[in-house]
Amino acid sequence: MSKILDKQVLSPVIKLMVVEAPEIARKCLPGQFIILRIGEEGERIPLTIADFDRKNGTITLVFQEVGKTTKHLGMLKTGDSIRDLAGPLGTPSHVENFGAVICVGGGVGVAPVYPITRALKEAGNHVIGIIGSRNKELLFWEDKMREASSELYITTDDGSYARKGFVSDVLKEIIEGRGKDRIAMVLAIGPQPMMRACCRLTEEYGVKTIISLNSLMVDGTGMCGCCRVTVGGKTRFVCVDGPEFDGHQVDFNELALRSAYFQNEERAAMERFSAHCNCGGAQ
Repeated sequence: MSKILDKQVLSPVIKLMVVEAPEIARKCLPGQFIILRIGEEGERIPLTIADFDRKNGTITLVFQEVGKTTKHLGMLKTGDSIRDLAGPLGTPSHVENFGAVICVGGGVGVAPVYPITRALKEAGNHVIGIIGSRNKELLFWEDKMREASSELYITTDDGSYARKGFVSDVLKEIIEGRGKDRIAMVLAIGPQPMMRACCRLTEEYGVKTIISLNSLMVDGTGMCGCCRVTVGGKTRFVCVDGPEFDGHQVDFNELALRSAYFQNEERAAMERFSAHCNCGGAQ
């Protein structure tokens, strides 16, 4: 059992939890994730480790309530416990002094991009951060990303805060304004359409781009094959080969189809859960 030591509501649908997990905190590195199960009969879901505190033995999880399990998780309170927490899993981010790098976080993707951005800056890189959300209400961790970045740019789709537009718009301007040869790498994490747009853009300029895929997972060890993705024409498993891949090599069409495969079942599970839990306004 892993105790929830702190809970924060970052937006109506985005929650943060600081969880007691000393063994995971001691070993985890930026880019890795955990798989949790709320109760004995619960679904296993992957969540990227958004932050960690080795001294206090805690990890920070940030998630958006999009389905039955994340909605259930969002109902837990400080002092409650999570039944199972497995990790750290996945291959850590490759961090070294590349030069100038751009770290792009879209929506809840700001959470997983943060520890990598911080690590890249600590390694001596000039880190240009770009974060965005649909509106001001869904934007979070601006201060943390500003501290972790050498420069920070912010967008909202509807223009309710900072600049109106998409993160890919800012990415294009930076690459064109500073020259593609001066950008060593782009890291983009967020919704699939956002990552795809960033990859299409950077591929035109020949700028290396890394993305992180949070696919369907069950065991997290490569045994079930649930998280298969085609990269460079070859089958890879996100849980053990990733979660980070060369974005220019990912088959986004296949990824989108696989991500939507269980939509009907997910919708039905959410409807059953909502009907029995009286969770309409739970915080």
